[in-house]
Parts: sequence; structure tokens; C-alpha cells
Amino acid sequence: MDFTVADQFRNMRIHFESAVTRPYAFRKKQLAALRDSLLQHEDEIYAALYADLKKSREEAYATELGLVLGELNLALRRLREWMEPITVPTDLVNFPSHSRIYKDPLGVVMIISPWNYPLQLLLNPLVGAIAGGNCAVIKPSEHAPATAALVTKIITGIFPAEYVFVLNGPGKETIPAALHAFRFDHLFYTGSTMVGRELYQLAAAQLVPVTLELGGKSPCIVEHDADIPLAAKRIILGKFSNAGQTCIAPDYILAHQSIKSQLIAEMKKAIEKCYTGTPATSPDYGRIIHRDQFRRLMKYMEDGQVVHGGAANEEDLFIEPTLLDNVSPQSPLMREEIFGPLLPVLAYQSTEEAMQIVKRNEQPLALYLFTANRKMMNEWIAQVPFGGGCINNTVWQFSNHLLPFGGVGKSGMGAYHGPYSFQAFTRLKPVLHTPNWFDAWLKYPPFAGRLKIFKWLIR
Repeated sequence: MDFTVADQFRNMRIHFESAVTRPYAFRKKQLAALRDSLLQHEDEIYAALYADLKKSREEAYATELGLVLGELNLALRRLREWMEPITVPTDLVNFPSHSRIYKDPLGVVMIISPWNYPLQLLLNPLVGAIAGGNCAVIKPSEHAPATAALVTKIITGIFPAEYVFVLNGPGKETIPAALHAFRFDHLFYTGSTMVGRELYQLAAAQLVPVTLELGGKSPCIVEHDADIPLAAKRIILGKFSNAGQTCIAPDYILAHQSIKSQLIAEMKKAIEKCYTGTPATSPDYGRIIHRDQFRRLMKYMEDGQVVHGGAANEEDLFIEPTLLDNVSPQSPLMREEIFGPLLPVLAYQSTEEAMQIVKRNEQPLALYLFTANRKMMNEWIAQVPFGGGCINNTVWQFSNHLLPFGGVGKSGMGAYHGPYSFQAFTRLKPVLHTPNWFDAWLKYPPFAGRLKIFKWLIR
């Protein structure tokens, strides 16, 4: 690690310990400054996201900028309430004390973002870090260089480096070096399970707490009683936004045998309606991030029978929205997260069979279920661990700022969004306040003969 960068981290520690980041007025001012700067750079944001991922202005707002602005507006409205200490009841043994829980900033935190939503997956956690009263090092993805450069410009234009510092460079080099050079108070990472595991090990060496937002194979189950045309539209929207490069996108479909053919037919119609008959020219359909990803996805395509789509152009990093049939549950396509515009469709006969298939890839980040049967809905929710999900919809759980977003087990740990972002970047500090005007003699030795009294008080 370059000395000047390590020294920068130490300056951030000094800045945090000066307590300048703690007052309500300061936090609110920084959140407002970030919101105003994003609005001032709105057109540049659209241009950067188009350069990196060919996102249209509409998609860039709906899936990136708009979500960050929503987080900022919510934090600005609710910050004072979030910061207020919580008064809780006090037990009889501590009478007449009173008890409060304070919300302490964590300190100097590090936020690492992926390339698929390079603006909002970097700045949404930052909103929580600022609201929580922390200093933050943020690491944009080098695989989305236009967005990384713009974020650097925005952040350095409004925040001093000792408060929010942008760490650029190849992640494989800069992140481990940073974690070896300085003990952060929290590590927030969004990305692959493999990298998350490596970062978790690095953080554990220094007892650094972590939030890991990872991935996995998110199933989409379509029961026999589902509204098939509506399900098809909602699946296609959730799957092929950002060319399928979404951690919570449906990774595969489990369709009841009785409606599988109908579902495939309706999904074909939905693809053509959303992206026209030539998705390569659709302004609403993006591109694969780089050649390595493109080639990985093309290899996956060999594991199934293409029943719709399949066209690809490496020079343009384009892969058509593709539906795959006759996929073996044992193939790599069904063992590894796809993270692209390939959608395998498998059939099942019974709910028990479908659950067994889902449990082969345990603890998915998301689960989607299409059914009109409330009993069936409750059965899936109760029996399958998953990070979050939807009934009769896909991916929109992410847009609700009042729902916690996070994984479970292999798909991650910790949660954020809205008040949960504030919670992720603060710690609860319980304090018992005892007055001087009363002092119970029973608490002091000698204790002989007081067992019955203790049993009455302490229970």
C-alpha cells in the first residue's frame, strides 16, 4: 500500500475522532450536498452508465440514480428520528434507574461496490454511512470506468478526503492492500460469493465486522394456478433488465409441468413486446460488461436447448434475451450463478420436487413465487431460507426503502436500505443511568439470608 494512501486512512481516523461527523446538522448537510450534486450531474450520470453498460436514461434513473435519490430523501426526512436514543423499560432490580440505547457511529468504514449497478450499489451504502456519522472509504468498480471516474469527480467536489475518500484501482490489488494497511471499523461489500469469502477472511484477521451482499441462484417458481401472461411479463422485466446482470434477477424458472409450454410461449411474446424483435437495436436493452463475462455466458448457453433468442455479437458485447429448455439440474448452468440474459426453464410435477431442486442451491439471495394459493405461498416462505423475494412479482422488493435488503448464509450477511442502512453503520450502545438519591442496601454483601428476596427481584 502506497504510504500516502495509508496515511490518508490515518487522517480519516483523526478526523472521525474529532467528533465533527457526529452532530445532526453536519450529517444532514452532507446528505443534502450529495443529493444536490447528483442532481447537478444528472446528465453526466446517464452518459457514464450508457458508456459502461449501455443503459438508457430511463433505466439508469429507475435502477440507479432514482434509487439513490430515494435513499437520500428518506434519510433527510427521518435522520433526526433515527438518531434519537431509545428509552427502554428498566427491570425491578435496577429501580429507580432508567435505561437508554444510543446509536454510535462505527468509525472509518470501507464500502466496495460491483460493476453491474456501479452508481447505486456504491452510493446507497454511503448514504447509510453518512447518516450514521462515519467517515468512509469507497471503492468503485474498475470494470465500470466511466461511472468510477464520475463518482470520483462528484465525491471529491463536495467532500474533503479525510471525510469521504475514493479508492480507485484494480480491486484485486487495492482492496487487500488497504485491509492490510489499516483496520477499518466496518467492511461493506457487494459482489460475488467467492470474493466475499476472501474479504471475510481478511476482515476476520483484524476482527473487522462485515456486511456482505452476495449472490446465488435465485429461483422463480410458477405454480399451475398462476396468471401465466402476467407472470411472463413480470419475469421478463426482472430477468432481462441490465441484460440479466442483476444479483436478484430470476436465475432459473421452475414451471409446473401443466403450464410450462404456455409460460414459454407467453415469455417469448413478452420479450418481443419489451425489446422488439431485434433487441440489438432496442434502446432499453443493455450489454454485457466485458469479454470475459461474454465468453463465460456463451459457454453456459451450450448446456441447454435454445427455444428463444441465442443471437450474440462479441464485438458489441451483445447477447439476446435467451430462453433455454432441456437443461440438466446437474449442469454448470444450474450450479453456478448465471448473471446474464440466459433463462433456463425446468419443469416439476409437485411442490416437494420443486423445493428439492431449490435446496440444491441453498440460501438464495431472492425467491419469486407465482401462485394464487395463500397456503402454497406460506409453505414456500416458511420452508425455504432466502434473503428476500416477491409473490407474483420479481425484483421490485429492492425498490422499497422500508424493506431490509440482504442475503442469508451463502448469499450474504447483514442488511441495508432506508433505516436498515443507518442501522448497518451504527452500533447500539446501552446505558443504565442510576440516580444518587436512592441506594438499595440489599445489593451489597453480606448476602446471607437474602436468597428468597433475590429470587423475587431477579427473574
